[in-house]
Amino acid sequence: MSLEKFSKETTLEMRKKLIGHSCRLFFSEHPMKIVRAKGQYLYDEQGQRYLDCISNVQHVGHCHPAITRAAAAQMDLLNTNTRFLHDHIVHYATRLAETLPDKLRVFYFVNSGSEANDLALRLARQYTQHNDVIVLDHAYHGHLTSLIDISPYKFRKLGAQKEWVHVAPLPDTYRGKYRKGHPDPGQAYADTVKDLIEDVHKKGHKIAAFFVESLPSVGGQIILPEGYCRKVADYVHEAGGVVVADEVQVGFGRVGSCFWGFQLQGEDFCPDIMTMGKPMGNGHPLACVVTTQEIADTFTGNGVEYFNTFGGNPVSCAIGLAVLDVIEEEALRRNASLVGGHLKELLLHLQRKHTIIGDVRGAGLFVGLELVKDQAQLTPATEEAAKLKEEELILVSTDGPWENVIKFKPPMCFSIEDAELVFISINLPKTLEEWVSSERSALLHLQALA
Repeated sequence: MSLEKFSKETTLEMRKKLIGHSCRLFFSEHPMKIVRAKGQYLYDEQGQRYLDCISNVQHVGHCHPAITRAAAAQMDLLNTNTRFLHDHIVHYATRLAETLPDKLRVFYFVNSGSEANDLALRLARQYTQHNDVIVLDHAYHGHLTSLIDISPYKFRKLGAQKEWVHVAPLPDTYRGKYRKGHPDPGQAYADTVKDLIEDVHKKGHKIAAFFVESLPSVGGQIILPEGYCRKVADYVHEAGGVVVADEVQVGFGRVGSCFWGFQLQGEDFCPDIMTMGKPMGNGHPLACVVTTQEIADTFTGNGVEYFNTFGGNPVSCAIGLAVLDVIEEEALRRNASLVGGHLKELLLHLQRKHTIIGDVRGAGLFVGLELVKDQAQLTPATEEAAKLKEEELILVSTDGPWENVIKFKPPMCFSIEDAELVFISINLPKTLEEWVSSERSALLHLQALA
């Protein structure tokens, strides 16, 4: 069947009539109509190309031929549910297990990060027989009711915090209570969780889980301080709870040096439950929970079957396997380290010139550029960040509690040339300071020095 092609204006008008307005568009004042994509590039209906710096879902690149071939081939052969035996699901679980510590060995396949985190919450409560949950401030763990309840980023807008939810400070070493000059910010922030646990116990409550994004994204592209997760895990385990690492945003080699974000905390830390999602299927709905045998056995012991209609189906697993193949064959972890490192260096060069750039942080191709109005008070430069986001051919977006952090989470095929295009295209607001030279000239100077 051939579908009628609408003009951009018609598409927008029909969307306004047919689609819920809470489903928002990027760049809502001047929305884009994207009709095709390849690698790290998007193309609109006029053929204009845009550099995509935000699509961490299309992990190995938009429309990667190896992924589309794997999907089409398996869809042409079989797609059914996991109540039938099939090799793909055990092959895929085996491949994932090879990237993880030995204790994480039991997998539950689902369709989205929200489903994964909801199941993780069930696993934690079943295992511990406790109810309460500790989360980080500004955290986001999904859009289901159970997850909005443990996502301060969402529930604060709704004006309600459940009595079983307890919010720990975000371990932000740039603008938080304990900053880069502190002798041990990891321990200091971990101790805030210890204090919170003591307060929970005084109220007669017990902790089921500590949920943590391995690298908080909505919170502003935060890199957790060294030792934080291990020390928190000790406190949570002493309280009879478990640690859930949410890797939905940052897993599958995005940080470069490690396959999973939590591994940045060192070999002596391993979560009890881990969730994964967005990049897992390169745009296909695929997500997963992995946990220990002990926790899984307790969940099985409740006598209630866990069945997910589409989770772990042969097509999804074929796509997941293909994504792992591409990550390995195209050395995308190495690329994340090299290109992400180069991008950070270019942004640090800008920071040395422009006081509006308060902080540059990140790991691999997970990078944040925080804008501030002044270096002393760290007043968020929210309006300036919004203006920077309007660069026409470079697609970036903002995050953080004040929407003043420019985030970079591009497809993993992002290149050195793409990083340099970002550098010369950034249009910092001249209202705060005078440009001493064009950024293109600065880049040429850097290249000459190299």
